[in-house]
Amino acid sequence: MCIIRSRSIRNIRTDQYYTLIAIYRNLKKTYQLKMSAMKKYFWDSEETEYMLKVLRELDIAKHLDGRKVRNLKLFKVAEKRMKQAGYHRSIDQIRHRWKVLKTSYYSWNNNQQTVKLTRFPQYATTMQSIMDESETWNRSHDTNRGPVRIRNRPKPTVHEEETEDSEEEVIKTDPDPETPPEMDSNLRIGFIGAGNMAYGIAKGVLQSGDVPPTNVKVSAPSTRNFGRFQELGVAVTHSNAELVSSCDMVFVAVKPHLVATVLSEITDHVTRKHIIVSVAAGVTLATLQGLLPFDAVVLRLMPNLPCLVQQGALLFSRGTRARQEDGDLLRSLLQHCGLVEEGPEAWIDIHTGLSGSGVAFVYLFAEALAEGAVKMGMPSALAHSIAAQTVLGAGQLLRDSGKHPAQLRSEVCTPGGTTIFGLHAMEQGGVRAATMTAVETATERARELGRKSAPTATENRK
Repeated sequence: MCIIRSRSIRNIRTDQYYTLIAIYRNLKKTYQLKMSAMKKYFWDSEETEYMLKVLRELDIAKHLDGRKVRNLKLFKVAEKRMKQAGYHRSIDQIRHRWKVLKTSYYSWNNNQQTVKLTRFPQYATTMQSIMDESETWNRSHDTNRGPVRIRNRPKPTVHEEETEDSEEEVIKTDPDPETPPEMDSNLRIGFIGAGNMAYGIAKGVLQSGDVPPTNVKVSAPSTRNFGRFQELGVAVTHSNAELVSSCDMVFVAVKPHLVATVLSEITDHVTRKHIIVSVAAGVTLATLQGLLPFDAVVLRLMPNLPCLVQQGALLFSRGTRARQEDGDLLRSLLQHCGLVEEGPEAWIDIHTGLSGSGVAFVYLFAEALAEGAVKMGMPSALAHSIAAQTVLGAGQLLRDSGKHPAQLRSEVCTPGGTTIFGLHAMEQGGVRAATMTAVETATERARELGRKSAPTATENRK
């Protein structure tokens, strides 16, 4: 870098000098972002032990549902206390560390040879005491527990006390019969359909460690896709009615034109305790509710293919009978599948065009990127590998930096450089307009599917 910073070097033109400086700055920024992301995964034993001490003092045993709504304020307090002790960790980093420890604890209990965190034995005693306190607290407070998935827990209330040096939040609990439900290890989950979406969601649900494979079941008319589910330890069946009767939450993961047939088959077995989650594109909540009993709890979810590698983008919307706690439960189950957001149903079809179909648009772009390199003389295998890594790296930088895509794009461009010439060619080819039109067309198609499915629901009501 001394060479780059020295203006006295001969044979370096001014434009070359500024180009090298721009490259240096970009490399430095990328390095800083990468180190910031890596810091999330690297903790020393002192930090971890202090974090567990703080979480134990804050009674995390009473808040082990893992939901963002319930635990966010608790982790905010933990972040403040760790900062006061000289450990500068973000809320996100503390929560991630807790999840890793919790997953390792369950693995340690089941099989001490398979633990996600290699240094977990150092923290096993503290984690054991925290989890034991949780079980003791559950037994003494869980008076309304039935055979289903829901436990009633005291609702956390936060009181803020201002001091001269810092603000401290004190978390207390008061009994509240209306407390949102939390995820229980007895929750039984079923998937009607054994395609990619069902498989991706099932992997994410099982990865959390909160639901054992024995509590998950899949049904499909064919055995073609059963093998990969059975590798996860999941039970399989050909009977949709049997699956619904033995499960609490049922994901309807079939093609849109099969939804009416499937729901008419299971409607007699759906009760108030069931939560029905549809992942069928274009099938509206009104249609789903019309095909099921009037008091059925229904949610509509739109995932995308990267759920298979737990990097999906998922958006869900609640039906008229679904409560906030039902949405919270679904969000908690899907947290390992990727980004999970809730929004109005009008956004679901847009999400289908943007992210559901958008995955294919990105694949098309990656394919064209690689073919351009092949045209210029690069071997095909290498070109496709580099194209995939380029898309992955660009996406991660876009997500983690928080910058607008246009800002990142301008940072890559140098005056008179290769990138601006390439972008000019893309603009001439209408890439921007074509992409916007593709999202618009896919969204309209999703809406059209919804309109086509509506008459079926009307006939069912009659």
